[in-house]
Amino acid sequence: MKVQVAETAGFCFGVKRAVDMVLEQIESGRKPVYTYGPIIHNDLVVRSLEERGIRVLQDLNDLASLQEGTIIIRSHGVSAREQALMEASGLIVVDATCPFVKKIHQIAEKAGREGKTLIIAGDPQHPEVQGITGWSAGRTEVVDSPEAAAELSLLPGEAAVLVAQTTFHARKFENIVEILKKRGYDMFVMNTVCSATDERQTEARKLACQVDAMIVVGGRHSSNTRKLYEICKENCGNTYLIETLDDLDLKPFQSFLCVGITAGASTPNSIIEEVTDYVRTKL
Repeated sequence: MKVQVAETAGFCFGVKRAVDMVLEQIESGRKPVYTYGPIIHNDLVVRSLEERGIRVLQDLNDLASLQEGTIIIRSHGVSAREQALMEASGLIVVDATCPFVKKIHQIAEKAGREGKTLIIAGDPQHPEVQGITGWSAGRTEVVDSPEAAAELSLLPGEAAVLVAQTTFHARKFENIVEILKKRGYDMFVMNTVCSATDERQTEARKLACQVDAMIVVGGRHSSNTRKLYEICKENCGNTYLIETLDDLDLKPFQSFLCVGITAGASTPNSIIEEVTDYVRTKL
């Protein structure tokens, strides 16, 4: 069997930076250390950090109970209110927000100051989108699909700024832009889909068209991993999403001649290598 692994699979810049910042705190010996929410969307990484003493805070109630220590803001970022409360808590605050997400916070804040509506193409339940929403003082709308964009209504003369969740489906964003522009809105578009996300999705689409089956490795709570799965599934019916090697059932692969492997931006290289080596040696 031929096995092709996507070159862009594995940790992106923002994820690696966030994990490295947590590891720096561990190595410094400073305790206790907390992350506000999971530092990235990968359960294995989060559990590994917990085993080394890192505790995950779930909400502001957890924050209010702390008297000392270091709190690390997750890679997805937080709202302006949450960040202000952290900075006022007396704890040491380490901001591991992805710089690309931070840029969107600045856009959102500026839109609010200027009285413009902020439109976010993304998942309203995702912490990154919830954080972005919390940086605008004005009207904010979240659309997760072209269909939702078609239902959006702005008032005559209402100015808007359109941004995207960094891990949003690149082609869906283009469709949303097209739909809103046809409505004739006074809208400024900022394509904030991360370049690494775009490259990863483009490569996954191309690879899925060339193989008999695709394996997508990543956390089930990871937005970018789910997008990769959707893209691969659209182009290759035999697409399988796994978090670890334990989830891989080799029975369906007995009749395939060529298998592609890609992985989400929060998937450690060690897991990708483990899955790749196993597929190559067992099939």
